[in-house]
Amino acid sequence: MNILIRKSYVITMDDDDNLYPQGCIAIKGDTIAYVGDEESLPVGFVPDEVLDGSGMLALPGFVNAHTHSAMSLFRGYANDMPLMDWLAQKIWPLEDRLQPEDAYWLSMLSIAEMLMSGVTVFADMYMFMDQTAKAVEHSGIRAVLSRGLQGPDSRSEQRLMENRKLWEEWHGGAQGRIRVMVGPHAIYTCDAHYLRRCMELAQQLGVGLHIHLAETRTEVEEALKRHGKTPVEYLESIGFFNLPVLAAHCVHLTNHDMDILAKYDVQVAHCPVSNLKLGSGIARVSMLLERGINVGLGTDSAASNNSLSIMREMTFAALLGKGIEEDPTVIPAKQALKMATLGGAKAIGWSQEIGSLEPGKKADIVLVKYDAPHYHPAADPVTHLVYSGRDADVDTVIVNGKVVMRKGQLTTIDLERVYYEVEKIKRRIMGGI
Repeated sequence: MNILIRKSYVITMDDDDNLYPQGCIAIKGDTIAYVGDEESLPVGFVPDEVLDGSGMLALPGFVNAHTHSAMSLFRGYANDMPLMDWLAQKIWPLEDRLQPEDAYWLSMLSIAEMLMSGVTVFADMYMFMDQTAKAVEHSGIRAVLSRGLQGPDSRSEQRLMENRKLWEEWHGGAQGRIRVMVGPHAIYTCDAHYLRRCMELAQQLGVGLHIHLAETRTEVEEALKRHGKTPVEYLESIGFFNLPVLAAHCVHLTNHDMDILAKYDVQVAHCPVSNLKLGSGIARVSMLLERGINVGLGTDSAASNNSLSIMREMTFAALLGKGIEEDPTVIPAKQALKMATLGGAKAIGWSQEIGSLEPGKKADIVLVKYDAPHYHPAADPVTHLVYSGRDADVDTVIVNGKVVMRKGQLTTIDLERVYYEVEKIKRRIMGGI
């Protein structure tokens, strides 16, 4: 199907930062065929559908570079607790009650929220990932999926087998919208031998590793006691960074840690809101960027955020950077938007196909209404989007050339059914909590 988006303010996020205030985008099948002024639209392009982009911004879909979609069940539960207490005392005991099919509906709830806020791709790490993959396939979103791995324990080898099976059954699946990585949870849940087993699997499959890293001060202190190294130094010592790595959080880093990440081109998923809510700290993102380290944005789960809004993460990333460095020039609006789009696409290893609006790239596009009080008086649209934008401004979402949300209404997900199924799961697992 061919789609033409007309009369929108196109923010391409390409290398030249091209903008087209009265631009158009031609989509042929799942691919962008043209971006630019309508006068230069190729004569031979005939659309099957025309979308009126008047009064809207057209930009690349947002990238959620780190989340746990099926943890949507725990939104609003166990608030105001430190990370390790939150996990050990509240989250892990209830997770033991989850059934595989629960993950389908819980992931679908998160996917609906993400699509409605302009997210077109997410990187996930959790259990029952085949069910999340089915939710991705049915909803039309794009995803990079990892089975969360911990060990050694009685189930550690089974988890590795599940990650391999996930790759065998889903890598490249859903019309190419699913990719698979290997997901060792963290250095405090995986010993050195098990981390090496994860590395071996990733090498065999030809994929990268997705891990939580230096999220809390306690994690760093424990690593120094146990290994005599920071978490980053420890992973370097076992060769972990010789493979592509997506590292979530990276809050508590030394200068040497940052130099190591830069040396190995480690990709960072910055999760400012979750880090604030869990009291984990604030990542020094401007220092990472100064070293040439690529940074994308993640929400973490709805259990620790409690939102899956990358637009909100974008705002927090820009403001926190200025506050912590006491410098209003760091992380300007354009940089924050890049972290939410092209930077996120690079972080998850997909920037050759998504993250910017360019001919030849996949048609992952969002239309954002640009005619509300918080966008007036007229000014730089990127500045307004980053500092004033809201999820409710998202009007239309296209993934892989397919319209999955039109005028604020999802076209692939029955929200009422999702709510019904999620409430059933909650009653069974959480009772009156």
